[in-house]
Amino acid sequence: MLNKLMKRGARKQPKTDTDSIASVSASSVVVGDGGAGAGNGEVIPMFRDVPIPERQVLFFKKCRVCCVKYDFTDTLDKVREKEVKRMSLVELVDYVQSGSGKISEANQEEMVKMISVNIFRCLPPGAHENTGSVSMEGDEDEPFLEPSWPHLQLVYDLLLRYVVSTETDTKIAKKFIDHSFVLKLLDMFDTEDPREREYLKTILHRIYGKFMVHRPFIRNAINNIFYQFIYETERNSGIAELLEILGSIINGFALPMKEEHKLFLMRALIPLHKPKPIAMYHQQLAYCIIQFVEKDNKLADTVIRGLLKYWPVTNCPKEVLFLGELEEVLEATQATEFQMCMVPLFRQLARCLNSPHFQVAERALFMWNNEHLVSLIAQNRTVILPIIFDALEMNVQAHWNPAVHGLTSNIKKMFMEMDSELFEECQRQYTQKQALAKLAEDQRQQTWQRLAESVAVQQVG
Repeated sequence: MLNKLMKRGARKQPKTDTDSIASVSASSVVVGDGGAGAGNGEVIPMFRDVPIPERQVLFFKKCRVCCVKYDFTDTLDKVREKEVKRMSLVELVDYVQSGSGKISEANQEEMVKMISVNIFRCLPPGAHENTGSVSMEGDEDEPFLEPSWPHLQLVYDLLLRYVVSTETDTKIAKKFIDHSFVLKLLDMFDTEDPREREYLKTILHRIYGKFMVHRPFIRNAINNIFYQFIYETERNSGIAELLEILGSIINGFALPMKEEHKLFLMRALIPLHKPKPIAMYHQQLAYCIIQFVEKDNKLADTVIRGLLKYWPVTNCPKEVLFLGELEEVLEATQATEFQMCMVPLFRQLARCLNSPHFQVAERALFMWNNEHLVSLIAQNRTVILPIIFDALEMNVQAHWNPAVHGLTSNIKKMFMEMDSELFEECQRQYTQKQALAKLAEDQRQQTWQRLAESVAVQQVG
């Protein structure tokens, strides 16, 4: 993705057909809007047209020119000035990318200030804030696209190249890319523009990799965003991108895993299964969860019990997502951890098997296609089969969906071949329970009948 962004930024930007833009010189630009740092009407040449010793001064002037923000909602407003700024940004990006000269500390400070002026802004209200509704699907509505993206993309590209450049000294850069800057960058993840979130994801990941001093702070700041999302708002457009960053971070955790990282799993990642719009970020969340289990098998019990804690009751599409994630976790679970949680796990699976929603029942039955899970079930069949036998029988006898009926019959056959004596014992107990249930039902009916007769006698009397 980084290479993709860099190639995109290196492309020549298309020019508009406006006549006033055509008048901008190819070798220099004229600042006519009174931009800070450049006199009114002062000509600002290109880097290649000035001697190397003067390029630092020119760099500073171009940063000042780019601090001016324009209104892109009106396409005819200050067209020439917008093009001047765009050309200056292209020049700055090329200068930083080429590494043709080391940027002075003062210029680095000015550049980060200019980047902050352009990037950090009040985001427009989201669709949910206008309608008061929460969208369950991420692509249900058209995302808001930032009108100033022609400039904003170049600013993000400049920041990315500054962070990844080998010429950037972290000891100096961390003075400007500080905690305040990182927090504001994290706030921008709530933008609805997917292009901006993609840049933010790449830049924050590179900052995490290059500025080791910021790593604990970045993890804690992301934690706080998750807490606010889970327990307060359930509204943030950038949860999927933040989880994508964390997936890469978790992959690099050293073993044995620190207690801080385990607490992050229990307090942030597992509770992220609670919000309603989980479909927007479930793929990235499941990847993070699996990374933890693969690194430390002992966490499998914690993860499975966490999934059971937040298991949806009335949301069938969400339940299908949970079943898919559960199978991935079980794939990485060893026998010891499986035995610790198998009783509550298969009680929940039994409820899923009897779900009237055929996709839920079908997804639960598909778990028996997993060879690793079947081997774990076979080792613990004396505990598991009695838990789910009633659900299997009810599906065979009464489920409305033919596919669910057929899959259930196959699983019953599998258990019968696995341990015929245990299967027959479960069948006998099921028959006995059904007979007792019928007897209890008959007794209830007789009791109600006697009560009705008693009431009738009293009314006649």
